[in-house]
Amino acid sequence: MERYKARLVAKGFTQEYGINYEETFALVARLTSVCSLLAIAALRRWKLFQINVKNAFLNSDLEEEVYMKPSPRLNHPPKKVCRLRRALYSPHDTALFIRKTAWGMVSLLLYVDDMIITGDDVAGVEELKQSLSHKFEMKDLGILSCFLGLEVTSSNDGYLLSQVKYASDLISKAELNDGKSVSTPLESNVKLTPMDGSPLSDPTHYRQLVGSLVCLTTTRPDIAYAVHIVSQFMTAPRSTHYAAVLRIIRYVKGTSFHGLHFSANSSLMLRAYSDADWAGDPSDRRSTTSYCLFLGNSLISWWSKK
Repeated sequence: MERYKARLVAKGFTQEYGINYEETFALVARLTSVCSLLAIAALRRWKLFQINVKNAFLNSDLEEEVYMKPSPRLNHPPKKVCRLRRALYSPHDTALFIRKTAWGMVSLLLYVDDMIITGDDVAGVEELKQSLSHKFEMKDLGILSCFLGLEVTSSNDGYLLSQVKYASDLISKAELNDGKSVSTPLESNVKLTPMDGSPLSDPTHYRQLVGSLVCLTTTRPDIAYAVHIVSQFMTAPRSTHYAAVLRIIRYVKGTSFHGLHFSANSSLMLRAYSDADWAGDPSDRRSTTSYCLFLGNSLISWWSKK
């Protein structure tokens, strides 16, 4: 991964977080980087392209000895382990590179072995793809449709980031294939406590469903608070908590095509909102605080925590 970054810097790209930097890494969350780039691309009506780098995770040098258990499919002597000669993963977060030219701008978002390339310098985009393909083994995936398991669809009014297939698989996992759905993820004014209902004989399924819901909040901030509530009972879930999880999934069933919309008719004004309740948890009287960030009309980051 470091080789790609060095190559980009050598070609005139800089990493940016609000203003120009030289040799620093973008101080932004991974999803925030993706959302910010999609919001800008939607507003400026840029096309999004995706490139996959083969074995990108093996390109970083190791500074220490690291060993791993061999794969079960690999024929190897008993009681032997593998010594890694190259790093499996880079220690750095998502990197956003920007290059400004006389014809416009080229942006590249790098996450391990996946890249999103966009900009209004069409020739510069093609030149970058060809230059990188000469140095590294790559696969051009064309117009962006899926990134890090997230589905990207485009229309005249912008881009939509969603997890439709993931939501469908979650509904099947919960065995809620009937036609019933609900209009809200939680009942009005519900207050769950650790002693509600009776203990579950096997909490495994509960934990699996809640874990899947946590992943779904990547593009579904509308369920973030509800998932935050049911996540607090992972250690000893009870029947009432399980019923709350099923309600969230029934809500997802009726809204499976919802996601993050990045409007083409927006602005680049950054706005932030925050709020907190006061001793809202009925068990420990702790408060829940949260914030959300908008770039124009597009939600790019949010957070909620007790």
